[in-house]
Amino acid sequence: MEKGERAAEGRFLPVPDVLVFLAGNWRVRRSVRDLADGGTGEFTGTTAFGALDGGGLLHRECGTFVWQGVARPAERTLRFLPGSVPGTADVRFADGRPFHDLDLRSGRHLAAHPCAADLYRGEFTVRDAGHWRTVWRVGGPAKDLLLTTDYARED
Repeated sequence: MEKGERAAEGRFLPVPDVLVFLAGNWRVRRSVRDLADGGTGEFTGTTAFGALDGGGLLHRECGTFVWQGVARPAERTLRFLPGSVPGTADVRFADGRPFHDLDLRSGRHLAAHPCAADLYRGEFTVRDAGHWRTVWRVGGPAKDLLLTTDYARED
């Protein structure tokens, strides 16, 4: 995949190996909408995908989350391990609990993660060699959220 390579309009860029694609540093912008009460927020920061001992990538995200005008530092860590099928990943929380699988060989992937009474449904899409997006819809008894995250590769 050459830098600047783009998927055809309305299509996604296939990624033969998700761990190779993600490795490196990304700028992150995430919008958060509470669909129940109209609240909004935004996270801006960076995500680094660095080599993990034993294989895979350690995902470290840090930045600032602003919720309805109040800014707070925010961070999270995930582990992207090689999946059971070559080119895919098994995404886990920092403590090793399973989160979701990730297969971008078609340039698009759907995932689901039950979390207590909530259900997270995610869509991952690759626009080009330097841009990808996640959209999570979170529903449950106390949540009705839409989280849209855009990633842009840092040079």
